[in-house]
Amino acid sequence: MQEITTKAGYDRWANTYERTPNPVVSLDARHSIGLLAPKPGERILDAGCGTGRNLGAMLTAGASPQGLDFSAGMLAVARRAHPEVPLFEADLQEALPFAAAEFDAVLCALLGEHLEEPARAVAEFHRVLRPGGRLVFSVFHPEMAATGMSAQFEDAGEVYKMVAHPYTVDDYEGWIAGAGFAEVQRHEFAVDERLAEEVPWASWLVGRPMLLVLTATKPA
Repeated sequence: MQEITTKAGYDRWANTYERTPNPVVSLDARHSIGLLAPKPGERILDAGCGTGRNLGAMLTAGASPQGLDFSAGMLAVARRAHPEVPLFEADLQEALPFAAAEFDAVLCALLGEHLEEPARAVAEFHRVLRPGGRLVFSVFHPEMAATGMSAQFEDAGEVYKMVAHPYTVDDYEGWIAGAGFAEVQRHEFAVDERLAEEVPWASWLVGRPMLLVLTATKPA
């Protein structure tokens, strides 16, 4: 198994990402969009949109999403799936290419453990949200990450493991509150029998926490 940096890993993984059985992605797809609850006409930033797996639900709800990712490979897949959605190549830990108060909501799904400076990313999410706007921030649950598990994939017979940082639940909550968000709420989801049927190799994880989703609001 080789360790690989996040950007290089997602570029390499892009073309097979949607076909790779992944319990945390499946669990995130079940819960994070529901917590986001996109509404008609809302301007939503999918921060770290990857292959665009969440954009379809936003469009179906009548929202006006935009996506951003630093992996050109993942963005190429997203553009093929959703050519009508504005997509941008940029690093979440740098100044985002958007004006202040441009969005009604920000979704950042399953990227926190890969960021070297999550506080910078969360501060930018706060900046681009309008007052009263909301953040939905999901990550691989730190309790599971502490066991040494992290995102990995196979390509051309080689297994690659993505670089991940050992952040805690308190770390994430602290960064979100520190950026100026209010009403920070914690949502934790465990592997259940339904997920074990979708991803059979994950059956041994039933009952273990797999997904952490933090929701918050920018004060009006």
